[in-house]
Amino acid sequence: MIHSTDQLGRILSFTEVPKRIISCVPSQTELLYDLGLDESVVGITKFCIHPTEWFRNKTRIGGTKNLDIAKIKSLKPDLIIANKEENTREQLEELMLDYPVWISDVKDLEEAGQLIIGLGNLLNRSNEAKQMHGAITVQFSRLQPVHNKSCAYFIWKEPYMCVGHSTFINHLLEKCGFINCFKKSSRYPQLTAAEIAQAKPDLILLASEPFPFKTNDIAHFETICPNSKVILVNGEAFSWYGSRLLKSVDYFEELLKTI
Repeated sequence: MIHSTDQLGRILSFTEVPKRIISCVPSQTELLYDLGLDESVVGITKFCIHPTEWFRNKTRIGGTKNLDIAKIKSLKPDLIIANKEENTREQLEELMLDYPVWISDVKDLEEAGQLIIGLGNLLNRSNEAKQMHGAITVQFSRLQPVHNKSCAYFIWKEPYMCVGHSTFINHLLEKCGFINCFKKSSRYPQLTAAEIAQAKPDLILLASEPFPFKTNDIAHFETICPNSKVILVNGEAFSWYGSRLLKSVDYFEELLKTI
């Protein structure tokens, strides 16, 4: 018997290593690929764009917030991997009635490491997971943060939404040395243009996801905060908490050179 505790503290038990896995989260899909689980993953979401070959060939089971329950059942999974924030509670509870659902909850690098090690142990990839976690730890240890740079990190435009406290993105912003202007707000505060202007951030960071900010959005935010430097940033580097972290530090180092 195999026992695994997910990040909500729920204990899941298996008679053997799961062989039919569904991933409901893009960053965790990429993690499963990098752990070498190609043959075991039978379903992914329509937002699981990495790796490309999986996105093209794996069965899609809807979006992260709108899972296709019937499609999931047709795949007869013996493990569903989900996330507390990215998936909806009602759908996960429905799936729990019939399948083991391993739920992650990641707000910092320590919890990201727990996710990697936990899934590695469950899926017979413990060595690969330990090596990955070790490499991520080494890379972040070399990151040299900037100082005295306030920022606002935007994830949506209409309405304006940015990142607040207790989020993985905020944790990585702090690792880079940024001071989040809205850290004392809610986790994902909605803002007015006046509130953004009043905050006077040194930097406005426009993420590539979930809202796909583009170059033409820069001028819009410059009218709100004419003294702020507005930068398009790679949302995956700041928000994907699986194996993508192996690439994040290189990205952050290049980003910080432009600040």
